[in-house]
Amino acid sequence: MTDKDRDGGKGGTAPRDRQGRDAYAHRLKRMRDQALKPPIAQHGDEQVQMTPEAVLDCGWGRLVFAQTFDESGAMVAALRDEQPDRRDIALYVRNPHVLLANAPQELFLDPSHTYRLDLSQYRASRKAPRGFFIRRLTSQSDAEAINRIYSARSMIPVPPEFFWSKRDARTIIYFVAEDEQTGEVLGTVTGVDHVRAFNDPEGGSSLWCLAVDPAARHPGIGEALVRRLAEYFTTRGSAFLDLSVLHDNEQAIALYEKLGFERVSFFSVKRKNPINETLFTGPDTDQEFNPYARIIVNEARRRGIHVEVVDAEAGFFRLTQGGRSILCRESLSEMTSAVAMSICDDKAVTRRVVSAAGVRVPAQLEDGSGPDEIAEFVKRHGKVVVKPARGEQGRGISVGLSDLDEVREAIKAARAVSDTVLLEEYVEGEDLRLVVINYRVVAAAIRRPPTIVGDGERTVRALIAAQSRRRAAATGGESRIPLDAETERTVREAGCGLDDVLAADTEIAVRKTANLHTGGTIHDVTDIVDPVLVDAAVAAARAIDIPVTGIDLMVKSPRRPDYAFIEANERPGLANHEPQPTAERFIDLLFPLSMPAAVRQTMNRDRV
Repeated sequence: MTDKDRDGGKGGTAPRDRQGRDAYAHRLKRMRDQALKPPIAQHGDEQVQMTPEAVLDCGWGRLVFAQTFDESGAMVAALRDEQPDRRDIALYVRNPHVLLANAPQELFLDPSHTYRLDLSQYRASRKAPRGFFIRRLTSQSDAEAINRIYSARSMIPVPPEFFWSKRDARTIIYFVAEDEQTGEVLGTVTGVDHVRAFNDPEGGSSLWCLAVDPAARHPGIGEALVRRLAEYFTTRGSAFLDLSVLHDNEQAIALYEKLGFERVSFFSVKRKNPINETLFTGPDTDQEFNPYARIIVNEARRRGIHVEVVDAEAGFFRLTQGGRSILCRESLSEMTSAVAMSICDDKAVTRRVVSAAGVRVPAQLEDGSGPDEIAEFVKRHGKVVVKPARGEQGRGISVGLSDLDEVREAIKAARAVSDTVLLEEYVEGEDLRLVVINYRVVAAAIRRPPTIVGDGERTVRALIAAQSRRRAAATGGESRIPLDAETERTVREAGCGLDDVLAADTEIAVRKTANLHTGGTIHDVTDIVDPVLVDAAVAAARAIDIPVTGIDLMVKSPRRPDYAFIEANERPGLANHEPQPTAERFIDLLFPLSMPAAVRQTMNRDRV
């Protein structure tokens, strides 16, 4: 061993005396910090001074640009300043192992890939968007619509005033996709100009928060938003456009690679907080559940309630806190009685029970009444609905029938689902689902049948398949459009065949039922629903004596009091109604002591 080794030189062991150990530790720290710091970048022949310790607030969290930090300790300190319910990201970390070594209990390596688009090589598409257009954020309502999409995609919402305050800023840019006919915001993307953010000598930019409304019917919205952002930064003279995407987000990665993005070797580091928990704790049993069970399990675990998986495939789990234990199947729990379930199970019985409570119901006839009575019922009402008395997820339901032969065929199809088949007066309007928990309406949403928009190239069959794939991707596989007799009949009524090419920009409905499982879309209307509709839903729930239910009404508009009761669901899908707090209110019902004391006091006052 040389004297240099004894003195704690580079490559040697730590000295035994205190002074030598301090010097050794200081050298190690300097080495770690130097490993963290990238070389000074050049811009042409001139060295460019980057903004030191640059941090950019994006509303949902902050971007911590690692290349602007000289010391790992300073970057750790910046990440410790993360605000509650926010997600800060340290990006462009070249040596993440060095940074993590400084705070291993607080930080983790984000399991995301970094992709880069060389804007000098980017070529714009010749195809213009159909049925929508891309524009910049221009109003407070745009900000609210962006938050609605973020919530639907389980992303962190941003204070609307933050969006609005940044509408004219050049560091952060917001684009939205707007439906040409309805004016509805369908998607959004955020861009960051690195030159303005921290005087980036490389002249870069980055893409964040690409999100498309799960209910959007137009194809290509995400691609159009990415292209618009790339073209914006190209005109600004940016050299590249970077993004970070979770390693298992195959759909997004496929889009980015299609547009020419390539993987680059940069890493991101985040803090260990409740929002990021699933990223640093590894896979768990939650992933085995469908979205309807998972949303409840996640809320229970957030409150410290023990979750025992009983049968993940079927959605069964047991929740336990203290001496209280409740078995659930998604939103159906032991608190729902067998009697209430049997009432909901038979639609004819449900109708009689709620009608006796003063809830308005459409006229109804059982198919066993005889052919003459069926013919007279169809003639009297013009159009009818045929549905099985028992069943769920829209199976066996045919809507808007007026031809007796079609009614007979629909009865046969419905009888394959249930021995008893019902004929019901067809009520024009929209399908409104109200979620009632503990005899309060927690969420309300209009459910609309699936539609397709023609492009002048693909057949109706191909368009349905493409729309079905989009719905499945947006709902975790829960929503698909079946190519069955009901779909074919609906398409035929629109004047098309499944193998016809649909003219460009022509929109047709492909089913008349709005059930999510058969391709329907859900649109939150909780804040605007008429009080008469709320009262009707609560009255129906009390008549059935069921603590958790989804009440379906046919309405002219959620803002108007006109309605007709359709059915009650004993196991409503709570995940379909984000951002409304359906899972929170469900856990409140099951475990009221898990609520904060202030919330319990407020609810008790409201009941007085």
